[in-house]
Amino acid sequence: MIEQLIAQGTAKAVSELYGLAMPEEQIQVQKTKKEFEGHFTVVVFPFLKASRKGPEQTATEIGGWLQANEPAVCGFNVIKGFLNLVISASFWIDTLNRVNADSEYGFTPVTENSPLVMIEYSSPNTNKPLHLGHVRNNLLGYSLARIMAACGNRVVKTNIVNDRGIHICKSMLAWQKWGNGETPESSGKKGDHLIGDYYVLFDKHFKEEVRSLLPADYDRLDAKAQEAAKARAEQESPLMREAHDMLVRWEAGDKEVRSLWAMMNEWVYAGFDETYKRLGVSFDKIYYESQTYLEGKAKVMEGLEKGLFFRKEDGSAWADLASDGLDRKLLLRSDGTSVYMTQDIGTAKLRFEDYPIDRMIYVVGNEQNYHFQVLSILLDRLGFKWGRDLVHFSYGMVELPNGRMKSREGTVVDADDLIEGMVETSRQTSAELGKLDGLDKAESDNIIRMIGLGALKYFILKVDARKNMTFNPEESIDFNGNTGPFIQYTHARICSILRKVAEEGITVPESLSADGLELSEKEISIIQQLVNFRQVVLQAGQDYNPSAIANYVYDLVKEFNQFYHDFSIMHEEDAARKLFRIVLTANVGKVVRLGMGLLGIEVPDRM
Repeated sequence: MIEQLIAQGTAKAVSELYGLAMPEEQIQVQKTKKEFEGHFTVVVFPFLKASRKGPEQTATEIGGWLQANEPAVCGFNVIKGFLNLVISASFWIDTLNRVNADSEYGFTPVTENSPLVMIEYSSPNTNKPLHLGHVRNNLLGYSLARIMAACGNRVVKTNIVNDRGIHICKSMLAWQKWGNGETPESSGKKGDHLIGDYYVLFDKHFKEEVRSLLPADYDRLDAKAQEAAKARAEQESPLMREAHDMLVRWEAGDKEVRSLWAMMNEWVYAGFDETYKRLGVSFDKIYYESQTYLEGKAKVMEGLEKGLFFRKEDGSAWADLASDGLDRKLLLRSDGTSVYMTQDIGTAKLRFEDYPIDRMIYVVGNEQNYHFQVLSILLDRLGFKWGRDLVHFSYGMVELPNGRMKSREGTVVDADDLIEGMVETSRQTSAELGKLDGLDKAESDNIIRMIGLGALKYFILKVDARKNMTFNPEESIDFNGNTGPFIQYTHARICSILRKVAEEGITVPESLSADGLELSEKEISIIQQLVNFRQVVLQAGQDYNPSAIANYVYDLVKEFNQFYHDFSIMHEEDAARKLFRIVLTANVGKVVRLGMGLLGIEVPDRM
């Protein structure tokens, strides 16, 4: 990067001029403010003690040394203690040539010796379809996987399906009682939607049952007494007891329960696969809780034998985390059934047996922060050297303008409905604006799909993952502002320019000559942004931050659109300048495509 080059040159200058050995990382280099001439500014105050001169004279001496010894520096000016450096046009064109020469500029090649990073995301329950919260999870996880790969890591995308437990037993019991043999085929519903309906139905009947078990004077009780009465009624509920009994039978391997469980889960998996495909996410390895929880139970039993955990009088197994400043954590219930923590211990064990993982990243909402803090401690306590190093990529909740969603009440925003709604909104918006006039139906349908999903993905991924967010479908589909469609439209505009280049038979050189070519500040600004892409990608991987990519691409596109408005490309009369602008435009398009690809967003060639 040019900043590093300037820092290195400045370090040499102060060493030769003043005998000061200063590490280049301590030298302050920043972009020159717009009101001053220059591209980069060096702060010279740290050198005054060594120079024993005033700030202006010190800056002038360093600037003169850089101009004489660094080919990139063609001029400078001094404003008090700030040295403003002017970078030569030839340097900027050489920089553009380096970007142009690399079809995947900004990406670090992956080798067989690259670190292996496993990223877990999605983690659905098999009692309901994917919803808006899952959409954010999947988009963050898939984007993070692409970013980590672009940073030079081997990446394994993994999913853990929570396919057992009381939640699926509730759906199973409801289907047994009120399903009348209904199937996805007989109902015309996706399997995950069908099972989700029975989960909601169970909760409806459960609430009715609890109400019937409340004491007659419930409404006259105080709040504390009401809470206690409700807890007793829930505990006495025959329906909930049946669900718990079904879970115990499942863990005991009851053939009838296992057969029903397998059939209903297969319905759900088919539905999940369809949603994942539409959303454009995928996995390299899927684990199932039903296959990992026994591994977890075995590790808990091993921990009990070694005195790492303890049992209560009711037979339940616990971890005492007081030495880590935390409380006690349940690992096995009194009836021997496992909990999520047990399953996560088992899954982690299997994963590290399957892969030589260097880093394990869990993409899970921030309501599970405590869970992963505990998991890290327990894995470390059990002797897994990687336990303390696991990464919880914690993200905030996503809501709609009208508030939060509740699965049991059936008020969630279904992922399939959301995707379909975004595509339909894209269709209506494109028709109103006349964006796709003249295209055949197959091409326009594909572009409409790209726009709808691009709007959804970009709107979610541009927000810092750590923050809660409100998803507004109408705002996301806008063709202006910081949106996916605005970026996609700019890419299509660039492709249109490049088609005209081909139609005119213009041969675009692999490398531009800098002889006599003067560049505008806007053109230099775009080159600076292009060359920064590599650092943005690396920083996004280091910070686990897809939003950095999203906002970088938006800033690049915004800068290009201002350039496109103010400068001629195809009608430029000077041949050398025209070729330069064509190469500049092509590389903006390339970096936009690469950046959006890291977000899992397709960019159309025409709109």
